[in-house]
Amino acid sequence: MSEDVEEPAKRCGVLYVVATPIGNLEDITYRAVRILRAVDLIAAEDTRHSRKLCVHFGISTPLTSCFSHNEAHKGEQLVQRLLRGEDIALISDAGTPAISDPGEVLVRKSIDAGIKVVPVPGASAVITALCVAGLPTDMFTFVGFVPAKRSQRGAFLQRWGGQDHTLVAYEAPHRLAACLEDICTLLGEERELVVARELTKVHEELFRGNARAALEHFSAQRIKGEVVLLLGAQPPQEVEESVAETIMRLLQSSDTSLRQISKQVAQLHPVSASEAYALALKMRQEVE
Repeated sequence: MSEDVEEPAKRCGVLYVVATPIGNLEDITYRAVRILRAVDLIAAEDTRHSRKLCVHFGISTPLTSCFSHNEAHKGEQLVQRLLRGEDIALISDAGTPAISDPGEVLVRKSIDAGIKVVPVPGASAVITALCVAGLPTDMFTFVGFVPAKRSQRGAFLQRWGGQDHTLVAYEAPHRLAACLEDICTLLGEERELVVARELTKVHEELFRGNARAALEHFSAQRIKGEVVLLLGAQPPQEVEESVAETIMRLLQSSDTSLRQISKQVAQLHPVSASEAYALALKMRQEVE
């Protein structure tokens, strides 16, 4: 080869982030099976668990472990293999990798190394639970796992429980009753919620009701399986003072302009800012 002719650049491999079933094996996609068969290596959260999936679908691709405790070190090794041109599929035990599961570190390392990262979408417990919960889905917040320690769980619920939209979290089955008890105490027994358990599996359960009813239901049995907890929005707080009382309080407590006062009043009461402004102007004139 002539010295002035450059060799073609070596192709970097591709990291495929592949979703796998959360329970029912029929929920895997045709594309996911094809990718898992075609790549050079599958990086799995638990190779023993994933080997059963591979056997079921006739996938003979080699497996290597990539889980939370080895992901930082193992990620470096996998990135080097990707840079050498190998294609790798990343999977977790169930659902979509990196969503409260290992994978985030490897994805970030791959992106930083200039490696192409391709999503192969499929099952996700969050979306699966949301679409059948019956709670508003136009806006929601996913907050991962509820903290295990009671003090941290209390702070967590107080921080996130006041949202004006649906809240989605994962909870361990053996802590579900304690979590529901804290919800009753901190957020109110009438708080609307849904508990989705064992989604897509034989013993799938969807409990819809309030926090007190959920606590009574799940305290009476031993809970097994994966749990998704969905909280309805915090109900609107009852206004304890009238529009006039609010305006008077704001007039007396600060030098805030009438325009700012009217905006605050409109946020607290079912009146427009212009109506609040007119009343505030009249009340100030009467006081003066």
